[in-house]
Amino acid sequence: MPTLPYGSWPSPISASDIAGGSPRLDGARFVGPTAEIWWSETIPTERGRTAVVRQGADDPEVLLPAPWSARSRVHEYGGGAWTTTDDAQLIFVEGSDQRVHRMVVGGEPEPLTPGDLGMAFGDLTYADGRLWAVRETHGEGNAPSRDIVVIPLDGSASDDASAILSVVAGSDFLAYPAPRGDRLAWIAWDHPDMPWDAAELRVGRLGPDGTVVDHVVVAGGRTPEGPVAALQPEWTGDHELMFSADPGGDGPGGGRWNLRWVRFDGLAATGPEPLYPVDADTGGPLWNLGARWYAPLDDGRVVAVRTHGTDELMVLDPTCGAVDALETPLSSGILVRDARGTKVLLTGAGTQVPGGLWLLDVDARTLEAVRAGAPALDPGWLPPSRALTFEGPDGDVHAFAYPPTNPDVDAPSGELPPYLVLVHGGPTAHSSGELSLAVAYFTSRGIGVLDVNYGGSTGYGRAYRERLRGRWGIADVADTAAAARALAAAGLADPARIAIKGGSAGGWTVLCAVADTDAFAAGISRYGVADLRRLAEDTHDFEARYLDGLVGPLPQAEPLYVSRSPLSRPETLRTPLLILQGSEDPVVPPSQSEALRDALAANGVPHKYVLFEGESHGFRQAATLQRAFETELAFLGRILGFDTPGVPAIELD
Repeated sequence: MPTLPYGSWPSPISASDIAGGSPRLDGARFVGPTAEIWWSETIPTERGRTAVVRQGADDPEVLLPAPWSARSRVHEYGGGAWTTTDDAQLIFVEGSDQRVHRMVVGGEPEPLTPGDLGMAFGDLTYADGRLWAVRETHGEGNAPSRDIVVIPLDGSASDDASAILSVVAGSDFLAYPAPRGDRLAWIAWDHPDMPWDAAELRVGRLGPDGTVVDHVVVAGGRTPEGPVAALQPEWTGDHELMFSADPGGDGPGGGRWNLRWVRFDGLAATGPEPLYPVDADTGGPLWNLGARWYAPLDDGRVVAVRTHGTDELMVLDPTCGAVDALETPLSSGILVRDARGTKVLLTGAGTQVPGGLWLLDVDARTLEAVRAGAPALDPGWLPPSRALTFEGPDGDVHAFAYPPTNPDVDAPSGELPPYLVLVHGGPTAHSSGELSLAVAYFTSRGIGVLDVNYGGSTGYGRAYRERLRGRWGIADVADTAAAARALAAAGLADPARIAIKGGSAGGWTVLCAVADTDAFAAGISRYGVADLRRLAEDTHDFEARYLDGLVGPLPQAEPLYVSRSPLSRPETLRTPLLILQGSEDPVVPPSQSEALRDALAANGVPHKYVLFEGESHGFRQAATLQRAFETELAFLGRILGFDTPGVPAIELD
């Protein structure tokens, strides 16, 4: 077996494998009386469009053909972009113009909503023969307004917006329309809160005209005991509603998203009552509309995700309080997409299985892959993750480590490997140590990966994620630097060859880390925030007040916005950087990355700026993904001092 320096190991995993690897899925459901399985997935080779497909005899059958793309822009990040009727018609939001369309399989899509009126739709919900949705309306020069609407299925609203029934409005943000009889449940929140800060579960009575005539707040919001974020209402009967919420308290489940039940007589509520108090979360940050972490089964039992660091599945029986853990290989990013009978559709990944769509039979205890991007590789190429906990300035810091892994190469005796530290976006996201081709791309070449859940991450309770409140750019940086230094102190990484990579909010942490610490030899920023004042001025409405909680409200906190932003103190930018940016990014416009590039050039710091035409916030196109990973590897080789066979060398500016 040859001995080669870390970073230079030959690998069968290419950047194109990542681009075409595990599918990016956005919803799945059982359709029609035969319970066909339909789902949607992004197709990188078709400019990242989202197609709706169904299970075929061999390969998936595409139902929504090119160039149609089922993608919502509500709250910018969308979600709930398609649903189906009882007779298996597809209803979807077309990504290019945000109009809702209906389509019989094999036919042409027909519009249900008008165009050119600044309207977008998401969280599509078909119930009792009616189509419900969250509507976002953009007026000239004003912040967008939102309401929950009913869209007629006869096409009458395709050229007459007045045919769309506005059911309830009056909140900055709305989610989860859940009708049942003459009641409607939904989630609402207002600026400056984000949905994981404080969000109310409301239940309203529908009047004769179909609109909400009065309502009660069942749970959540800014309560005297503290903020509570309610999530995902689901009717389990005509008078029973289930949901998740995270009220504080010293007992089990305090500050954790736990399932709760409430019963109604009219709008008079009894409860809520905890269904299963546990120090784990059934819920997460609502970046995408329609996200679901549990589903009631037909027999009254409930399948739910339970998260503390990693995910697991459980089955609850509310009638007797029984709780049964389901043993599956899934442990990361599990969402419960749909349920019928005793079968459940899940998306998620595990340490030994790639991300995909899975069919769970609760009683048979079987899990079948419906759509998974299984790598055609010997498991010896795929690094096992190891959960680690480091001591940080505010307490424990959680992370997952992936060591360099290559069955065909030995490392030189006495050499320590370079490491790439990953910081997720959000910053409320969460990493769970799942199998990842994007990670294996580096580890198979002799570059270790450390994925850090810094303070502010979800998956460990409200107290952990609120460590970041008012301290973005400080607490996350300190936690990440502490994890990197501890890894080196343990003799697992070369302290002189540790790089850091992140996108969006993770890109902000990258830039602050290289500006404010000496823990990293290089940084990679994908569409990262570099100037907080510009972000507050330029970003879209969903995140327009996000910085109030992460930093402080403007204008009072403007000195903090200035002092923390790397672009406000360009003299601190002395670490080599790779900057990757989409030209059509509405969240972090190219102007921020270009100002960062100019500051590095003025300081004489080696850097590279790459602009990807036609990309938005988050890369979706196959060519973009391939070039991005190849450029990252070449950059690491150039800065950390190793050859990168099979990848073109990079010229730095």
